Amino acid sequence: MEKKKQVPLRLSETLYNDLARWAQDDFRSINGQIEFLLSECVKQRKKSGRYTPEEFNSSVDGDIVCDELLDLVESIRKKSID
Repeated sequence: MEKKKQVPLRLSETLYNDLARWAQDDFRSINGQIEFLLSECVKQRKKSGRYTPEEFNSSVDGDIVCDELLDLVESIRKKSID
């Protein structure tokens, strides 16, 4: 199993609350939900170049969530290269 990295993450209260509700709806922890969303966004981006799948279905604005998450992924990637 691949070792997981720990990443300190700061979120706006609004985004955190939206993710918490979404995680609860999906029966995941908030960390699990963030990891799931990051994985899905990265897979979708690699597959089609889009930030969100066409069938994205949630009360959270998918473009905003994926944009913020992908920004986080990019910043982590840059730090790991340095």
